[in-house]
Amino acid sequence: MKDLQKTLKREYIFEGKGLHTGLKVNMTLAPAPADTGVVFFRTDLGENARVEALVDYVTQTQRGTTLQNGEVSVSTIEHVLSTFVGLGIDNAYIYLDAPEAPIMDGSAKPFVEAIVPDGLETQDALRKYYVVKEEISFKDEQSGSELILLPSENYEIDLTIDYNSKVLGVQSAHYSSETTDYASEIAPCRTFCFFHELEFLFKHNLIKGGDLENAIVIAENEVPQDELDKISSLLGVTSVKRVSTGYLNNVDLRFGNECARHKLLDVLGDFSLIGYRLKGKVIAVKSGHKINTQMARIIREKAKKEI
Repeated sequence: MKDLQKTLKREYIFEGKGLHTGLKVNMTLAPAPADTGVVFFRTDLGENARVEALVDYVTQTQRGTTLQNGEVSVSTIEHVLSTFVGLGIDNAYIYLDAPEAPIMDGSAKPFVEAIVPDGLETQDALRKYYVVKEEISFKDEQSGSELILLPSENYEIDLTIDYNSKVLGVQSAHYSSETTDYASEIAPCRTFCFFHELEFLFKHNLIKGGDLENAIVIAENEVPQDELDKISSLLGVTSVKRVSTGYLNNVDLRFGNECARHKLLDVLGDFSLIGYRLKGKVIAVKSGHKINTQMARIIREKAKKEI
């Protein structure tokens, strides 16, 4: 049976705000011809304002992945790209009228719930894979982050996070292109941050669109009420409190290891920037957008020579 490329059956429109810019944004996902890959268009900058979803264009990885081609930039793109990998979408156009994709609920769930009922359009072109033939490793000595790729017949990820957190502990998550149901097991997992980071992030013009509906906030210790009130004001909500499990009272966890699963969701999105599907096993320890895209760049350079 041929392994053929797929695209969307129709257009899907999402409205929301950017997590970091706070700007209102309309995003349309649309079908694209075979061998197109994924291409972003900034409709607010003109009809030819585009950037391909390739690691060649990655410029920033602080709290999200940003692509830039000349004056055209798009940020926080990893969740929608992860959706495409998880559902098996090879070709798509993404139209945005602002510089950042909508954060929605902090996960890929809204995208998946829109697309899955319609199914996908199969195209008359074979999928292109980069097959890992030998171990490839990359380590960031400063952060302790490490990625290792090993040969495998399928696409697998074994991921571990360790923030030296008594709330999170050490968490792990697993993905297999053959056995994992992305829609139910990975897509619903939301982004997260620590309470002590919030004020710093606000001061540095990040998370302007953050609220208690699109992120899990971890509070390691009891927090004085005046600090909680200050964050409540920044987030524009009436009341915040820390619950006994160590999280702010905005969410019920969807999985015990939701934070690890979200990091896995990010790896899938960032690695899609290689421009080819992967056949290999990824071992990820303390991964983040920086090391994900550094490894994606290494693999893409290898793929250009070998495919």
